[in-house]
Amino acid sequence: MDLLFLLNSAAFGVGLAMDAFSVSLANGLNEPQMRKRRMLLIAGVFALFQTAMPLIGYFCVRLMAQTFAAFRPWIPWIALALLLYLGGSMLLDGIRKPKKEEAEIRRLSGAGLLLQGVATSIDALSVGFTTAELPWKQATAQALIIGAVTFAVCIGGVLLGKAFGMKLARKASILGGVILIGIGIEIFVTGILK
Repeated sequence: MDLLFLLNSAAFGVGLAMDAFSVSLANGLNEPQMRKRRMLLIAGVFALFQTAMPLIGYFCVRLMAQTFAAFRPWIPWIALALLLYLGGSMLLDGIRKPKKEEAEIRRLSGAGLLLQGVATSIDALSVGFTTAELPWKQATAQALIIGAVTFAVCIGGVLLGKAFGMKLARKASILGGVILIGIGIEIFVTGILK
């Protein structure tokens, strides 16, 4: 591996991690009292999915190129549906939240976190489609670099969200929901225009 490959992989990781960063920001906004362990869990889940998806795409192309090439147009639709569901749930929770419960912040469930991981990394599946010509070791190295970058970016997103979440705790769920819906629309529009 050369320096150019490492730099390109890291830049690729930053680009792919932007959706996960935004969702991490929303999670931090929604849970301003979040502990370090939970922050690491959130960043770890996003990093795991961002690492796994390019490898899954890589193997899919290697093993069943034509079948999964037909699946590619559905990626923006799947991401849109997942993020609209998650964002809409957060938005409704924020709107319906009774005043006496405003101080209580609802924690993201494990299933919700997994859905966020899938929704923000599904576009990384297409990375594997485009890197199928790489040797296995390089494809794995690239996926690991993408995952490491995602982890760092998501920690930053959660920290930033927490910092603003303390000031915006009453409206954090609404803002987080709007962010997730916006990300879903952005992924959808970008995917359709490709």
